[in-house]
Amino acid sequence: MSMDDRQRQWLQSDPWAHLASTTPARIALGRCGVSVPTGETLRFALAHAQARDAVHAPMAVDDIAQALRAQGFDSIRVQSQAVSRDVYLQRPDLGRRLDADSLARLQASASEPDELVFAVGDGLSALAVDRHAVPLLALARPLLEAQGWRIGPVVLASLARVALGDEIGAALKARAVVVLIGERPGLSSPDSMGLYLTYAPRPGRRDAERNCISNVRPAGLALPLAARKLAWMLDRARELGCSGVALKDESDAILPASPGMLADI
Repeated sequence: MSMDDRQRQWLQSDPWAHLASTTPARIALGRCGVSVPTGETLRFALAHAQARDAVHAPMAVDDIAQALRAQGFDSIRVQSQAVSRDVYLQRPDLGRRLDADSLARLQASASEPDELVFAVGDGLSALAVDRHAVPLLALARPLLEAQGWRIGPVVLASLARVALGDEIGAALKARAVVVLIGERPGLSSPDSMGLYLTYAPRPGRRDAERNCISNVRPAGLALPLAARKLAWMLDRARELGCSGVALKDESDAILPASPGMLADI
């Protein structure tokens, strides 16, 4: 019996099978006595291992920098005050501040302020930014330049938390900063990336003063749509002069009107 025949037989024999085939969620797992079948146990163990690997893996900084150069972006490398991955995981506060050398290097390069700065951070899934950061930036840049944004060098931040973007943006005198960072991996999403927008960044900004576009990945919020949402929100933030709870994402009412967008996604 071929694989296609077995798949059709499974779909016909189990009323839950069709629903299970449409989602990565763990539904209709079946059972073997009082236990989960061996196949599902092994799939769970694999997903758990992938999530753990995503948390502990280092960001491929050299590869990202090379890919950025190929797309015409300059980059600057920095690090937080966390001195190792273990310290980073145990001390979130250290991941929110730049180390002294990184801060001095950014301040020295800020002779001419840039309106918009992107920071790429490993967060809790370096896999996410390794895969999606450069493609997202390549999609977003023409949209943002068409809106008149002047984009500075991309800051590659190791051992970074979201709030590190506030200090990066302030050091570079940016009007707005967007942090592309790996989100906490789930058992079906080890490569989920978040985009965090802060207008007028400075150390001490609260979470309520920034906006998040979450679950950016091909199996979640597709990169072309995320790029369009980000461009819309940055334009609106500049118009309002703020970000966070005062900036509501109303882009869904506008973006679907773009012809060919669904085909891109």
